[in-house]
Amino acid sequence: MFENLSERLSGVFDRLTKQGSLSEEDVKTALREVRVALLEADVSLPVARDFVKKVQDQATGQSVLKSITPGQQVIKIVHDALIETLRGEGDPGALKIDNAPAPILMVGLQGSGKTTTTAKLAKRLTERDGKRVLMASLDVNRPAAMEQLAILGTQIGVDTLPIVKGEDPVAIAKRAKTQASLGGYDVYMLDTAGRLHIDAELIAQAAAVRDAVNPRETLLVVDGLTGQDAVNVATEFDDKIGVTGVVLTRMDGDGRGGAALSMRAVTGKPIRFVGLGEKMDAIETFEAERIAGRILGMGDIVSLVEKAQQTIEAEQAERMMKRFQKGQFNMNDLRMQLEQMQKMGGMESVMGMMPGMGKMAKQVQDAGFDDKIIARQIALIQSMTKKERANPQILQASRKKRIARGAGLEVSQLNQLLKMHRQMADMMKKMGKGGMLKQAMKGMFGKGGGPSPEELQGMDPKALEAAAKKMGGGLPGGMGGMGGFGGKSGGLPQGLSGFGKKK
Repeated sequence: MFENLSERLSGVFDRLTKQGSLSEEDVKTALREVRVALLEADVSLPVARDFVKKVQDQATGQSVLKSITPGQQVIKIVHDALIETLRGEGDPGALKIDNAPAPILMVGLQGSGKTTTTAKLAKRLTERDGKRVLMASLDVNRPAAMEQLAILGTQIGVDTLPIVKGEDPVAIAKRAKTQASLGGYDVYMLDTAGRLHIDAELIAQAAAVRDAVNPRETLLVVDGLTGQDAVNVATEFDDKIGVTGVVLTRMDGDGRGGAALSMRAVTGKPIRFVGLGEKMDAIETFEAERIAGRILGMGDIVSLVEKAQQTIEAEQAERMMKRFQKGQFNMNDLRMQLEQMQKMGGMESVMGMMPGMGKMAKQVQDAGFDDKIIARQIALIQSMTKKERANPQILQASRKKRIARGAGLEVSQLNQLLKMHRQMADMMKKMGKGGMLKQAMKGMFGKGGGPSPEELQGMDPKALEAAAKKMGGGLPGGMGGMGGFGGKSGGLPQGLSGFGKKK
């Protein structure tokens, strides 16, 4: 979502860091471009103006202009100002759920993704925090709204309040409260009705429900693609009902992302979570530091490590590491790596979080590499027999033809996959001998030995970029040259593939 803003800002900063010394004029020119970039990204004018003024006051001081790396100092000031603009109070992911059963009220306009977000949060509370959750739909206007929540509840294994036709929202809310108390639930979530726009009836209904249950949290769900109007919606709901936090949905879309930057500054309400897709686990805590890092192309190592830890079995990773240390890396290992990347949100998602890889992700895209290629690679490996997967060196012409035909692909594409496998196997051998693999493993598990995610996040972006390039061998050579899969140099950066799995 922040792609265009990211691109514009990195262009401005590239020019700044190339200059040995900066004058006040240089900084002013750069900040003028930053302001235009923010406005183009749909950040509201007062917020953009305040932001640039804040940065300018700090960036034109003598200590910055006379420092050894003035360009990088300015980037740091912009980074800190972004965090300040985005940050809310306390931990955004910690919902107030004391005094069971704690009511959570979900409000927002129609089509903003309230019902799906309710289910996503219920799943998160159940799985991460071990809470017993009851969901109830108070939407008596939209056809099948209650059934939708019931179906989602069945999918994620969370209880929903039985549907009784003809009840009004306040009666449903009171029934949910009673059932939650009697059933020993920790949390009950109330999914209210929405309208296409804010009207008196909608506000009156939500206010009546609020008075009936006195919620611990009132979360406003806003569609991230609505731009500046999202800020007006948040202001209106907060004035009339009182909101404790905002959930921005569709942050994986191609909107301009400015609403997120304006929301916190204009409404004073923290953004608590962001929705990143249709799947039930596609929700993340809104961490100001990480978002600012992504916007400025510094990556988000912490999220990457967290994602890896959620999707990898510890024992399986230990087993794989022992194999790698012995220099063993066959087609089954490669398939597990590729599947791991799919689980972590695909190539683009992983690269977007790696420091210094933001620009590379663009090159990968231009080279015609997309996540469909990973699926094709897996299909090729699945077309092999057990023996072939364990010993890819036995593959000769007739076997290759059979495998390619089985996957519905060309032999040339299989050859590219085999070449990538050889390169990765060589890299694993080298890393295994040098003890690098063990270090990476320790770092990923937080067993000491490697830097912690927090340390990584605070490192100098230039150093991280160099490390990322070293890991991936740079784009052209290290990409494994998977030409047959979609372009002149589309492939899987070796370092990335290894990175995803070695946790």
